[in-house]
Amino acid sequence: MQAKEISQELHLSYIAANIDELCKEAKATKISHKDFLLDIFEREIENRRSNRLQKRLKDAHFPFKKYLQDLDLEEYSKEIRDEIEDLMTLKFVDDKANVICIGNPGRGKTHLAIALGVAAGLADKRVLFTNVPNLVIELKEAMSKNEITYYKRKFERYELVIIDELGYVSFDKQGNEILFNLLSNRNEMGSMIITTNLVFEEWEEVFGDAKLTGALVDRLAYKAHVLDMSGDSYRLKETKEWLERQVSI
Repeated sequence: MQAKEISQELHLSYIAANIDELCKEAKATKISHKDFLLDIFEREIENRRSNRLQKRLKDAHFPFKKYLQDLDLEEYSKEIRDEIEDLMTLKFVDDKANVICIGNPGRGKTHLAIALGVAAGLADKRVLFTNVPNLVIELKEAMSKNEITYYKRKFERYELVIIDELGYVSFDKQGNEILFNLLSNRNEMGSMIITTNLVFEEWEEVFGDAKLTGALVDRLAYKAHVLDMSGDSYRLKETKEWLERQVSI
């Protein structure tokens, strides 16, 4: 068997695809056989890791990519900036702690959540992004197919779940109950980032039951990072700046 065929048999895809070039490079640099083997195995490992991390990001279903270095933290108070910088270490994921981002639309809650999610994916953690309306639809479909147990188990296997837009849409009693159960069961099994336009006192508007809401808030907020990101909308500010530029042209 040739080296390429052996590599394919052993599922060494990078070596199989590049063996000829690797051999030419080794001959040109005159490295030892031992160093050559170490080098190609290290490249194979790095290629697998890179592919795995890209798959992590793909499987997370982010609506767009945002990176921590892209975040503009100057718009926030020092307290919030310090909190975000602490979150950037991703220690909260290892601690299975939650992050709850509260604030009016256009304050960068989703951008922050996605940036943290992307960072977690690149740190080789299993991440899922979803928004509340889609989540409730999927839950109801799973219930109608008698697959709710399977869905919950799948939901719980992620190390970080980002749940966007809590409070933007209200649901019927069934939707509220299955969402409550899902979040309650998920709590402390892994981290969640929840973005919402409602302060905790207003969550009853979503779940429609004071007792149920109080129980959920208690569970989610326990050892959670709660960020009050209220303030002027970034989107409104950017729109005004764009309009001003158009007028000046």
